[in-house]
Amino acid sequence: MNMSDVIRIALSVLKIVAAVYVGLCILLFFRQSHMVYFPLVPVMQKPSDVGLAYESVALMTADDTRLAGWYVPCEGARGTVLMCHGNGGNIGDRLHPISLFHGLGLNVLVFDYRGYGESTGKPSEEGTYQDARAAWQYLTEKRNTPPDKIVVFGRSLGGAVAAGLVERITPAALILEATFTSIPDMGARLYPWLPIRLLSRYRYNTLARLEQIHCPVLIAHSRDDEMIPFEQGQRLFAAAHEPKTFFELTGDHNEGEALTSPAYCQALDAFLTGQLGSFCH
Repeated sequence: MNMSDVIRIALSVLKIVAAVYVGLCILLFFRQSHMVYFPLVPVMQKPSDVGLAYESVALMTADDTRLAGWYVPCEGARGTVLMCHGNGGNIGDRLHPISLFHGLGLNVLVFDYRGYGESTGKPSEEGTYQDARAAWQYLTEKRNTPPDKIVVFGRSLGGAVAAGLVERITPAALILEATFTSIPDMGARLYPWLPIRLLSRYRYNTLARLEQIHCPVLIAHSRDDEMIPFEQGQRLFAAAHEPKTFFELTGDHNEGEALTSPAYCQALDAFLTGQLGSFCH
């Protein structure tokens, strides 16, 4: 084999590698929604399954998407929590945090993003922001809940959605649990060999939004989170304005909240007492 044959083979290999690389980039660009959102349609559990009375609510967004949600009242509530859940499943998978906040003396409003559970439409970044605004309007306009009695809570992707809402309004407080700094940051971590920051059609820039938020903030994250690095939770905390609180969870991404109780419950209670006053059981 002479040198020209070697060069020809090398060029052929490079062309194949380049074609595969470009193909991966194209696939990633057009399949991003399937990598960000994992909705489930059947709602398998309801608050009544854990002994909580609730009301089914229908929320209408600015673009006429109908969202399904639950309002779980708490007798003698000191406030209300607006819950923005993560990117998988639906509200039927959130009975533990619903029970947790209810036990802490809060009414709970939890809703499904468009395309999740019984909500209509298809999820998108701007769509999820509109969904959270519809939930806020329901509380403040339909329930006449004062903004300074509402705590906005977001977990994982829901933390980014919650931050997008709180950038526009002023609640009593914001709680972010196991939340990432941004989608491009997450993508660059998962696919360091691809130009994720150029390809990403989703931003969900929680970090940048925290710099614009001035209500009290609690950030909870676990060192054992295998999906969203602990370092991202630390960066969010560093970007948040005072007053702010950090709580270190225990366990992986999906276990942290449950495994850390009752210590997490106590930390939440102390934080909520600072913003809403004590809860008289």
